[in-house]
Amino acid sequence: MAGSVPLAAARTNPVRNRSTKESGIVKWTLISLAVLVIMWLIGLPLMVVLTEALKKGWSVYVQAISDPDALSALRLTLLVAAITVPLNTIFGVAAAWAITKFKFRGRQLLITLIDLPFAVSPVIGGLIYVLVYGVHGWFGPWLQEHDLKIIFALPGIILATLFVTFPFVARELIPLMEDQGQLEEEAAVTLGARGFRIFWKVTLPNIKWGLLYGIILCNARAMGEFGAVSVVSGHIRGSTNTLPLHIEILYNEYQFSASFAVASLLLLLALITLLLKSWFTRKSSH
Repeated sequence: MAGSVPLAAARTNPVRNRSTKESGIVKWTLISLAVLVIMWLIGLPLMVVLTEALKKGWSVYVQAISDPDALSALRLTLLVAAITVPLNTIFGVAAAWAITKFKFRGRQLLITLIDLPFAVSPVIGGLIYVLVYGVHGWFGPWLQEHDLKIIFALPGIILATLFVTFPFVARELIPLMEDQGQLEEEAAVTLGARGFRIFWKVTLPNIKWGLLYGIILCNARAMGEFGAVSVVSGHIRGSTNTLPLHIEILYNEYQFSASFAVASLLLLLALITLLLKSWFTRKSSH
């Protein structure tokens, strides 16, 4: 009975009711502002892309996305993502494991290096590879002697994409694995488990949703990267142009409908990535 007195007082307290009502107003005002900003910055540009892509009719749209150069750019984009994402996944898991499970000299330096692509412009990242592997770079003469081509070829695009995307998996896993601690791994050791078995049976089930989330973010950045890839690609049609670069070329040539049509392909890939991200986020919260 005594516990019901505060409840009754709360129901009849005008000051508390007023503050709750005001909080509701503030909440819905902030939500409305957030929705308006999202629609302005994201929703409106997306509608413009779809509208401009279909502005000259369905036949023009189909012709633009079925153009050999567009298909080549799509294949290259998917190929680069298919190579860089697994490599970054392996690196991210290994780096997160080392940083969270071991104490060693240079641990903070490793964390700083992982964060480096967040602080360095992608264009600078691409320029670094040109200075190292270009014709006049450090290894340029040696590469020419052995008929090896990195800059203005697929290897350079892969290297540039690796640079800008390698933090995502590691940065998703490090705080997650730090919060989980090492108790379960230590218990597995006492029961006789070792090495890879501990990772496969204990660590991986605990980080699987965070790992998938990091992979999706890495994949999204790999498919949409422009700056670093633009520097090292050479913009060779049908050879070294990814989808973002092909869109830029079409737009600069005043082929607006074609550029927006190809952009819709990139938008479709982004929406698929977003749906997967939302699904994994819901899964990880359960």
